[in-house]
Amino acid sequence: MPADPDHDPKTARRDRRVALSVLALVAATVLIGALAPRTAPQAVLAPAQDPACAEWGDGCTICRRAEDGAACSLPGIACTPGAMACLRPTGEP
Repeated sequence: MPADPDHDPKTARRDRRVALSVLALVAATVLIGALAPRTAPQAVLAPAQDPACAEWGDGCTICRRAEDGAACSLPGIACTPGAMACLRPTGEP
């Protein structure tokens, strides 16, 4: 007569091992997440404050880093500014 799968001690032991393994894995994951050092994200510099940016603009105004400060163009009358972005890094012609 075949053994009843619901009362098979071998299957019950294996199921218990699998359940404890899953529980241990979840507990380890939670502990690692709680104990891992957190690093703060680096603040992104605006192109005007970034010394590695030689020229930046927003589609309307273009600014260039000069020895005596920033030199910027005037925007056109119908210009809609976009996001400020670095157009040329320092060291590039």
